[in-house]
Amino acid sequence: MSKPANTTSDFLDYTSLLGPEEQAELNRVREYLATEIKPLAEKAWDASEFPKDLFKKLAPLGTAAGSYPEYSRVQVTPHSELLAGFIRIEMNKTDPSFAVAAGVHTGLAMGSVAGGGDEEQRQRWLPDMVDMSLIGAFGLTEPEGGSDVSGGMRTTATRDGDEWVLNGAKRWIGNATFADLVVVYARDTADDQVKAFVVEKGTEGFHAEKIQGKISLRTVENADLTLTNVRVPEKNRLQNINGFRDVAKILRDTRGDVAWQATGVAMRAYEVAREYATTRVQFGKPIGGFQMIQDLLVKMLSNVTAMMGMVIRLGQLAENKEDSSAQAALAKAFCTTRMRETVAWGRELFGGNGIVLEYEIAKLFADAEAIYSFEGSREMNTLIVGKNITGLSAFA
Repeated sequence: MSKPANTTSDFLDYTSLLGPEEQAELNRVREYLATEIKPLAEKAWDASEFPKDLFKKLAPLGTAAGSYPEYSRVQVTPHSELLAGFIRIEMNKTDPSFAVAAGVHTGLAMGSVAGGGDEEQRQRWLPDMVDMSLIGAFGLTEPEGGSDVSGGMRTTATRDGDEWVLNGAKRWIGNATFADLVVVYARDTADDQVKAFVVEKGTEGFHAEKIQGKISLRTVENADLTLTNVRVPEKNRLQNINGFRDVAKILRDTRGDVAWQATGVAMRAYEVAREYATTRVQFGKPIGGFQMIQDLLVKMLSNVTAMMGMVIRLGQLAENKEDSSAQAALAKAFCTTRMRETVAWGRELFGGNGIVLEYEIAKLFADAEAIYSFEGSREMNTLIVGKNITGLSAFA
């Protein structure tokens, strides 16, 4: 008698690395996402509209509280790096758009306040951000500056007494159309160093315009920001951001997060492809019984398994504060590249059905393109690793 099919995308049982309590927490998160978030995903993506009550639905998950327990108003058990990573996987398997919106708030915006603010600022903003009564955004990328923003930032900040005056523009800023706080990075005209400022909702001269016509992560409300003589008090300048090196520390952590995110998308692509292959009948039998279909599935599963091994090891290093920027860059470059390859194989397996939203693979295929591009392109992350392994900079 043949053995039953192995239906899991975790082929080497990496989840068993979590302890019993963490596995129970992961199961709770998985069930909540399936019942509360998944039903919203396809409709929101198709409409290119962000459900305004989403963060209220995400708050009970406790993802922010688990990452910043010292600023939570309720007692929580801190998430290990591995548990946090597996939760990112589950969020992206549920819906990459919702996961990105949550990651902008919890990773980039809260990470900027936690890593760049002083203790007074952390106490002022983080408790409300933890319970998601204040939603954050992160303003770094500019219309004319992507990978070169570190040395060519055009948005300026000029000190005027106890205030700073910000002028410039930002692009692709997730959550910015509705965020309560936007962390804006700008070049100080006095010393030419990058600094960070928390711009509060309703500040005069701050304007956010939703970017229309996206084909990827359509639910995320990315915005073009215009800052015209925006006045920000000195108390809203993040006191520990005094140059781009400080910004890079925040990006190192979120770059690793994107590797986990890509792994979740690839895992979900494999799962829907395997399910389709076992139910779609052609020539009198399920297509999963054909050699070329099995070849696609095994290549997808191989990618997923290798990606999981890489992000889990990165998480173990991060747990002990032993991870480096180059290691995070390698994980981001490798995992997003393999994700892109994996979802393409999945779409191929679906044939014509792979281009309609009736089948989830179409959305995953489109969403993968944005994930492949943000948090540093593959080329830029490659150069970070290349410099690390040769000691020679190849940056132009």
